[in-house]
Amino acid sequence: MSAAEDAGSTLTRESPAAETLGEQATRRVSGRAWLLLLAGVLVVMIAGALGLRSGAQTGVLILVVVVALVFDYTNGFHDAANAIATAVSTRALTPRVALGMAAAMNMIGALLGVGVAKTISEVITPPTGLHGLTVVAAGVLGAITWNLITWYFGLPSSSSHALIGGVVGAGLASLSEVNWSSVVDKVAVPMVLSPVVGFCLAYLAMVAILWIFRRSNPSRVGRRFRIAQTMSAASLALGHGLQDAQKTMGIIVLALVTTGHSDGKTVPWWVIIACAGALSAGTYAGGWRIMRTLGRKVIEVDPPKGFAAEATASLVLYATAFIWHAPISTTHTITSAIMGSGATKRLSAVRWGVAGNILVAWVLTMPAAAAVAAAVYYVVHFFGA
Repeated sequence: MSAAEDAGSTLTRESPAAETLGEQATRRVSGRAWLLLLAGVLVVMIAGALGLRSGAQTGVLILVVVVALVFDYTNGFHDAANAIATAVSTRALTPRVALGMAAAMNMIGALLGVGVAKTISEVITPPTGLHGLTVVAAGVLGAITWNLITWYFGLPSSSSHALIGGVVGAGLASLSEVNWSSVVDKVAVPMVLSPVVGFCLAYLAMVAILWIFRRSNPSRVGRRFRIAQTMSAASLALGHGLQDAQKTMGIIVLALVTTGHSDGKTVPWWVIIACAGALSAGTYAGGWRIMRTLGRKVIEVDPPKGFAAEATASLVLYATAFIWHAPISTTHTITSAIMGSGATKRLSAVRWGVAGNILVAWVLTMPAAAAVAAAVYYVVHFFGA
């Protein structure tokens, strides 16, 4: 066994922090919470229908912006685990410190660009006025619903693809024009390629680490990579903010365009700040269930593996955001990178049963969110006439 692997073997024991994390991750959500969630969705649908009937365009626009920010918040607590799961499971960071760091880096990342936001705003061309606002709101509600379902079951599905699936589903239901070339080039292709690239890069990075530190002292290697993991986790959180906050910005811009408040060429500063704040707040709220899946159930993560996965996933996020403006999934990228780093030990080190469940969630995300969004659109549009 190599020195780096020896270093990781010392971290497979349960730590107090990990036990606390496991306890928090397995808590059941009360039935009252789900009733409140259902009531919230119904309130939004009723308010939208009343707004359509009364012609209160400004009121419906405000409602859509609020719903979009709620999605941004759920994105934060749903995807917070992506950036910090491995750092927490290897005890490089405590859960609360990790969440605070991720929230801060998400805020900074959200302020670094708007290229992805413009891509999202061009996925569909909804009708103008109140009808267009209904389409946008239905798409976001579909994404929120799927986010909460997968969060409840601890499955790291993609909030990005839930949002895109919801918007496309509402667009199809309303007979709006869907920009299929953008969906294929900027969404579908990166959706397939980013996990593959993440897996391969993490595998190669881990092979290099094992070779470089093959004769090093195991305990010293473990300590050094715990420190390095703090930096790689921060880098991944920055990439998450860069990618995911912009997706909500794109939805709000789409709503502003349908009501004539924006030409779609720029993103207002108030939209950028609001989305950054909502994502950051949601991140600090935590995502314990998904954190446990990524940090403990896919592979036994040690500091070198965690660093390799986080560093390579960060590179993929930055490249797609700054170069191609493609809204890829942080979840897909880091999960596949974790699998790639774990596969260097042996293929059986990856718990492929858990990986299979995650893959099913990935495949179902876009059509499931689209179906929910279409249903919401039909209900609101029917009662709102």
